Amino acid sequence: MIEQEIKQVEHYFNLIRDYLVTYSMQVVGAILILILGLWLSNRISKMVEALMQRHNIDVTLTNFISNVVKVLLIIMFVIIALGKVGISVTPFVAAIGAASLGAGLALQGMLSNYGSGLAIIATRPFIVGDTIQIKGVSGQVKQIELGHTVLINEEKVEITIPNKHIVGEILHNSFEYSLVKGEIGIAYHSDSDEAINEIVNVIVANEKVAQSPQPQVGIEQFADSAVIISYRYWVPTTQIIETKLAINKQVYRAIKMANIDIPFPQRVVTLKNEQ
Repeated sequence: MIEQEIKQVEHYFNLIRDYLVTYSMQVVGAILILILGLWLSNRISKMVEALMQRHNIDVTLTNFISNVVKVLLIIMFVIIALGKVGISVTPFVAAIGAASLGAGLALQGMLSNYGSGLAIIATRPFIVGDTIQIKGVSGQVKQIELGHTVLINEEKVEITIPNKHIVGEILHNSFEYSLVKGEIGIAYHSDSDEAINEIVNVIVANEKVAQSPQPQVGIEQFADSAVIISYRYWVPTTQIIETKLAINKQVYRAIKMANIDIPFPQRVVTLKNEQ
């Protein structure tokens, strides 16, 4: 029993020895090809990334294309290296095809997300930094992956959306800014033009407010107790709350400093004497 095991070990040892003696140069050549391939693929990938960055191409598309180039080059050099040592890649290709079919049937949902991710990267309905709203969820795009997109809202909460829930849906894109609305009521006897000017000055003076689109200030409605002055402006999506609170405080202070009355809600009741 022990002699048979020793003979088997000797047999495999001789096979390996004969193979190394016969194909030693091919093995060394294959290793050198792999090392060269890894170096070239990494170098060319970085060159492609730098070229796309110089042309101001979206960072997600840049990363995707550079990674695809790198993977394709590595696969090409692996095939060349295997052929150098006399290994045929045809059975591997057949096995990969069969495995891909089984994996595709088992992972339809994940592949759907990946397909949608490719569609987003190719058509670019939004890019990193844009503010989007879809299916009741809104936020600034922080990251676009093949399987999902990550948003961050004004509360600094990250929202992960599978890409299959983005493609084919109605998408609102306000780019890097979000609209903020506010209003304040002034007395009917107060000067509305002066109030509007004070509010415009406050909004324009805030450095976080976008210059384009321009802020809008005007009379929204005539309420029971006050004339409602409405104001609208655009700010970076991640700074909505802090900017809104600061501007509301400054608007209130400016209106008070200008001696413009802010009335309390009032209701006039008429009593009739019945004889």
